[in-house]
Amino acid sequence: MEHQIEWQEDFNTGVEVIDKEHQRLFKIINKLFRFREEEKDSQWTCQEGIKYFKGHAVKHFADEEAYMVSIGYEGLAEHRRIHQSFREHTLPSLEQELERTNYAPDAVEHFLGVCTGWLIGHTLTEDQAITGKRESAWKALLSGEETTAMKKVIVQLIFDMFHLESQVISETYSGEKFGKGVYYRLSYGTKKGEQRQEVMLVFEEKLLINTVGKIMGLQTGKLDSMLVHAARYTARQFVGRFMEQFPTMKDYELKEENLLSYEQFQKVFEREKMQVSLLLNTGGAGYFAYCVIAPHLLEEGVGTPIERENALTEVEEYLAKREKQEKQEETAHRARILVVDDSITIRHSMKQLLDKDYEVAVAESGVAAIRTITLNPPDLVLLDYEMPVVDGKQTLEMLRSDKAFSNIPVIFLTGRDDPEVVRTLLSLKPAGYLLKYLKPTEIKAKIDAFFEKKKA
Repeated sequence: MEHQIEWQEDFNTGVEVIDKEHQRLFKIINKLFRFREEEKDSQWTCQEGIKYFKGHAVKHFADEEAYMVSIGYEGLAEHRRIHQSFREHTLPSLEQELERTNYAPDAVEHFLGVCTGWLIGHTLTEDQAITGKRESAWKALLSGEETTAMKKVIVQLIFDMFHLESQVISETYSGEKFGKGVYYRLSYGTKKGEQRQEVMLVFEEKLLINTVGKIMGLQTGKLDSMLVHAARYTARQFVGRFMEQFPTMKDYELKEENLLSYEQFQKVFEREKMQVSLLLNTGGAGYFAYCVIAPHLLEEGVGTPIERENALTEVEEYLAKREKQEKQEETAHRARILVVDDSITIRHSMKQLLDKDYEVAVAESGVAAIRTITLNPPDLVLLDYEMPVVDGKQTLEMLRSDKAFSNIPVIFLTGRDDPEVVRTLLSLKPAGYLLKYLKPTEIKAKIDAFFEKKKA
C-alpha cells in the first residue's frame, strides 16, 4: 500500500493506556487508507471508519486528560485546549466537507491527510511532553484573545480578496500535508534590524487555481510559472494587508522570500516554535494555512504577565483602566447597531468596521435578531435581505407587528442591485439599503450619515 503509517518506537510515551490507544488510532487510519485505495463501497466504509476513528479519538482524549490530572501535569490546560480544538473544530469541519461533497476523493484526502499529520505530530510532541521526553511545541502560542483577533482579520481578507467564505479548523496546525501544496516563506524585519518575523503560507494547489488562476483566466487547471509568480505577489499583498491591521507590525519590511519544498517546510516546524499556526478551510476552493514566527509578539502581548511581585500593582492599574474606559463609554453614549446576516464573514466584517464608533451586536438569523432586540433594542438594524428560513422581509414584518419595536429603523443589506430587487426592497419602506460589495469606507460613511441626519 502506498499510504500506510507504521508504529515506531519514538511514538511510545511509556504510559500503557496512552500507547495502546495511539496504536489503535494508527490502525484505524491505515484501514481508512486501504478503503480509499481499494474503492470498494468507499462511501459507506469511509463513513463507518470515520465514526469509529472519531469515537476512539474522543475517548482517548478523555482518558489522556484523566491521566494528566492524576499526575498533576503542568501543561494540562494547553493540552486540553489542543484536544478541544481538534474535537470541536477540525473534525466537524472535515466531516462537513465529506458530507457536502458526497465523500469526493479530495475531501477524503483532506480528512486522511489532516488527521494523520495531526495524530503523528501530536503523538511525537504533546504526548511525549506528558512524560517529560520532549517539550511542548505550543508553549509559545499567542494568547486566545490575540489569536482570535488575527483569525478575524484573515477570514475577512480571504473574503475581501477572493470572495470566499472560510473557517479556521485548527489553531495548532503542525505542518501536516493536505493534498498538493505550495509552501511560501516571507521573512520581514524592522529597519534597525531589532526584530524579525517570518510568515509561512501554505496553499493547496487547487486553491491557487480557483482564486489567482481564475482572475488570470487560466484554462489549463494546472500550476505554471506565471500562476506561481502571480500567487507570490498576491501572497505578499495579503500579508501586507494583514500587518496593516496590527500596530506592532506596521514597521516591518520584506527582507527575503522563499518557495519551500514540503520537506523544508517540515524542518522549519521541527526547528521553530510558532506564535500563530492556523489551518483554514475555504469550502470547496481548497485549504490554506497561515503560520507566524515572531517571538517578540509574546513580549508585547495583551498585557504584563502577573507575577507574585507585581500582582497588586497590575490589578490596581487594570481596575483603574477599566473604570476610565467605562466612564468614557458612558460619556460617549454610543449608538447601538444590530447586524443581522447568515454569513459569519459579513457579521465579523461589519462589527470590525463599526466597532470603534458604535456599540455593535450581531445575530445570525431573523429569529436570533428578534431575541436580541427584545433584550436590548438597538438604534439601527442592518438586516440581510436574503436569509434562509426567516428572510429580511419576514423579520421586518415581525418587528413592525410589535409596537415596542415598530419604530426601530432598518437598513437592508443586499448583494443585488438589479432594479426589480431594489423596487421590492423600497416597497417595504425601510430606512434605506446598503450594497454589500461597496467599499468598507463607503458603507461606514453611509451609516455615519444616517446617524448625523437622525441627530439633526
